[in-house]
Amino acid sequence: MKNTQGQQLPMGVTVQEDGVSFSVAAKKGKACCLLLYHAGEKEPCARYPMRQSEGAVYTVKVTDIQSGAYAYEYLMDEEVVTDPYTKAFTKENKSQVLIPEYDWEDDRYPAYAYKDVIAYSLHVRGFTQDSYSKVAHRGTFEGVIEKLPYLKDLGINQIQCMPVYSFLEGKRKPNYWGYGPGYFFAPKNSYSAISDGVRSLKNMVKACHEAEIEVVLEMPFCPETPIYQVLDCLRYYRQEYHIDGYILNPAAVSTRAAYEDPYLQDCKLMVHHTEFQNVMRRFLKGDEGMVEAVTYWLRHLSEKEGNFNYIASHNGFTLMDLVSYEGKHNEANGENNQDGPDYNYSWNCGAEGPSRKKAVVNLRRGQLYNALFLVFLAQGTPCLLAGDEFGNSQKGNNNVYCQDNPTGWVNWKKLTTNQELHDFVRDLIAFRKRYKVFHPAQEMSGTDTTRCGVPDVSYHGEYAWRIEKEVASRQLGVYYSGTSLEAEDCYVAYNMHWIRHTFALPSLPKNKKWYLAASTKDGIKAEMICLGGQKSIEIEERTIVVLVAK
Repeated sequence: MKNTQGQQLPMGVTVQEDGVSFSVAAKKGKACCLLLYHAGEKEPCARYPMRQSEGAVYTVKVTDIQSGAYAYEYLMDEEVVTDPYTKAFTKENKSQVLIPEYDWEDDRYPAYAYKDVIAYSLHVRGFTQDSYSKVAHRGTFEGVIEKLPYLKDLGINQIQCMPVYSFLEGKRKPNYWGYGPGYFFAPKNSYSAISDGVRSLKNMVKACHEAEIEVVLEMPFCPETPIYQVLDCLRYYRQEYHIDGYILNPAAVSTRAAYEDPYLQDCKLMVHHTEFQNVMRRFLKGDEGMVEAVTYWLRHLSEKEGNFNYIASHNGFTLMDLVSYEGKHNEANGENNQDGPDYNYSWNCGAEGPSRKKAVVNLRRGQLYNALFLVFLAQGTPCLLAGDEFGNSQKGNNNVYCQDNPTGWVNWKKLTTNQELHDFVRDLIAFRKRYKVFHPAQEMSGTDTTRCGVPDVSYHGEYAWRIEKEVASRQLGVYYSGTSLEAEDCYVAYNMHWIRHTFALPSLPKNKKWYLAASTKDGIKAEMICLGGQKSIEIEERTIVVLVAK
């Protein structure tokens, strides 16, 4: 094998016609050396000095290694360093030189518009690690593939995966979530049933695309990650893994550069926003003064800011815990319950934790349904936390970052005991898709854009055309005109008060009447009930009702 001056960009390993080029950034003046290993061996079979080229980039090109299986590391002065651009690891935890070719066949990006996305947030390991998940390859990319028919049936068309790259394991306790330092270009081998994270992640993406499901990766990076490396990484996953989008952490990296990158223009670039969650949680539990904020978030679309609507996520309570606990219970994390969000805007419905009291159980059921209505009837992009569709609980722990155990895993046994909740979520997702007013392409403005005599969206209460903005108000009626969408009109009455309220119904043309289509008391109606000539409707306490004009 011979060595010559290598190619500076791209960083990492580049296969060329006459050899393999290695490029790494290091402080000027360091003595840099490439250590080359035969596969499976601990001692290097060759050492090649690296030359400083432009700036602080060191390179070397090695010939005649395409046909062999090799691993590599760098020696900088006396320190052995792993390439931050490593694309894959061997079993010995060294960087793999060559990545085998992969046949993507006729893979296509689903490329859904934001308005049509139904997202599902999951942790690749925790999603199927539970034995009741009934998959052959628990806790892996392959396990996700096995669950695709389940997700498809539920109505999901996008999965959002927590970090899947080779993040550094915790020293004192497990780094279950994967945040913090890592090798961002290399998929995690332990998430692969064949110990090959590269092939398994590609297989998962291809299978998802075949099922018409997008794959979005959460890529939080670290504050010290150079922006050029961030962009290189996002481009790489887009090109090599056909990833549909990313969730970035604006606190760690500047997202502006990603938004402006020409290569990423067709990607979905998103960030976590907590405003929707906090507003809807407070409205759900009956806080006063929330109506005006709720009207905004019910109509606000997600694409411009790259946000999505959720009422529960991995950071905070699950949906079941949101209605079962008033305080966090993170004692098992070993931080004296000082970690995790202090403000969860939760309400335990009368008992802290699990309860068999019928009144508490029924109230929680209603609040679960209300929460799901708030997410899926809002016009922004909805996102469901894995397991929330059947009442998964983390026992009040709102920060399971170190709980790589049943506390942090999705408990699939709950699916058998909460099948009714699951079926409701499936029906609700289908209901959202059926009625265009809940997923318009343009944000509604509250004006009569079609000159039909009715605004595209209007707000009501106990009196038609008048919203109760008083601080004490906990009720809201929303009338969506479907004229501009050539779709049905819908009216949603939200009563988050603990007493009944009567809502006036907006008048319809003489040839149309209001029909009761869904409620959080009875779910989605198989056959809608005509309200005839009713001018108003009484809504029970803590209940949401949906009417359709026909």
